[in-house]
Amino acid sequence: LAATVQAAAPHQRARGRTGPGLVVRRDDLRQATREGREGNLVLFAVDASGSMAARQRMSAVKGAVLSLLLDAYQRRDKVGLITFRGRTAELALPPTSSVDAAAARLEQLPTGGRTPLSAGLLKAHDVLRIERLRDPSRRPLLVVVTDGRATGGGADPVALAARAARLHAAEGTASVVVDCETGPVRLGLAGSLARELGGTAVTLDELRADSIAGLVRDVQAEQTTRRAA
Repeated sequence: LAATVQAAAPHQRARGRTGPGLVVRRDDLRQATREGREGNLVLFAVDASGSMAARQRMSAVKGAVLSLLLDAYQRRDKVGLITFRGRTAELALPPTSSVDAAAARLEQLPTGGRTPLSAGLLKAHDVLRIERLRDPSRRPLLVVVTDGRATGGGADPVALAARAARLHAAEGTASVVVDCETGPVRLGLAGSLARELGGTAVTLDELRADSIAGLVRDVQAEQTTRRAA
C-alpha cells in the first residue's frame, strides 16, 4: 500500500484531482514479491583413515563445519560431511543448516584404516545428485580433505579415484582439495586429484578450523562474482 501511494502521489495535479483521496491508475499498483536467494551446499569429503594425523584433521573439519553453519541461515546455505576410511564411505552429516544437528553428529566420528578415496568421491557424487534434484538452484561446493593417497577400494585405487573425480568435473561441480600431505617426501597426489576434479588444491601445513572455513568462504565469494559477471 505504501509503495502504491508513493507511486501515485506525484501525479495527482496532472490527473486533475480536486477532492480527498488519490487518483490511482493501474501503473501505480505495487505488490510485495519475495526475492529469491540462491544458497550454497558445502559438502566435505574427509579422509578419516589412519594414514595421517586423522584426529587433528577431523578436529579442524568439525570446527570448520560448525563455523560455516553459524552463519549459514543468512545465505540459506547447507553443510554436509562425508568420511571415508577402511573400505567404505559414510554420510556422517546429511546436508543441514542446523547447528544443533551438526554438533550432535560430529561429536564422535571414528578414524583409522585404509583410504578408500574413490568410495568417498562416489558417495559425494550420489549426495550431490540427490541434492540437485531437491533444490536445483543450490550451488554445490565439494571440499575434499586428504593427502591424495588412495590405498583402498580395488585393485587400482588410484585409477578408481581419478575416474570418480572426473564424474564431478563432468558435472561442473566446484571443488577444492585441502592437501594434508606431511613429511619431507611429498608425492603431490592431492594436486593431481584437484586437476582431475577440475578444481584447485590448497596446502595447509597446519590445519585449523578457521583456515578451512575461510577458504570455503573465499571460494563461495569467487563463485558469486563469476555468476554476477
